[in-house]
Amino acid sequence: MAFWDGIRALTFDCYGTIVDWETGILADLRRAGLGGTDDELLAAYATAESRAESGEFRRYRDVLAEAAKGVAAAIGARLDADAVFDLPSWPPFSDAPEALRRLGLRFRLCITSNVDRDLFLETEKRLGVRFDEVVTADEVRSYKPRPAHLHEAMRRLGLEPHEIVHVAQSLHHDVAMAKPLGIQTVWVDRRAGRSGGAVLPADAVPDLRVTSLAELVEIVESTAERAEIAEK
Repeated sequence: MAFWDGIRALTFDCYGTIVDWETGILADLRRAGLGGTDDELLAAYATAESRAESGEFRRYRDVLAEAAKGVAAAIGARLDADAVFDLPSWPPFSDAPEALRRLGLRFRLCITSNVDRDLFLETEKRLGVRFDEVVTADEVRSYKPRPAHLHEAMRRLGLEPHEIVHVAQSLHHDVAMAKPLGIQTVWVDRRAGRSGGAVLPADAVPDLRVTSLAELVEIVESTAERAEIAEK
């Protein structure tokens, strides 16, 4: 069976995959007066956010506030502001809006994101793309890499694992979560082979690696064209 045969929907991580969250995270931390190198700040964020998302569920606004404090503590700094991160201001990757529109011509699109729904709605306005379904952490009261997002996505879409491809930047949060469910995965390696960043490391192996959503579109469309030629 070819990779795209029978695929009816793409589920997406948003922040890190569609939205350039590392640029947003660093801009907000710098605005709050935190020093250190970019790599130090992002690594501290990855650890602090993961810690804040563990244990009893709390809304993502509270996770962000706790993560900011964790970053400051990790580099020995002091934070005066309570709300450091302005998630709705984080910029989409330049390739994302057009890629999503083109992918939406062939597949149903579903967001699975570790944020509050109202925060994502502000991002959706910036993208200018409407998704068929949106599953957020406050709705399932869980954070990835726990699998509640994808279980809920499949329920809402009315699809089985073999009918979905999960597209994400984080091996830790997403690829490692989707594969045990029988869902094929596309790793969007936004760091282009560089280690580190705002997520914890993981050994998960994706079914397909791309470095952008634009590259994913090229693969999907070329595969479809070859299939159409073969049918003639």
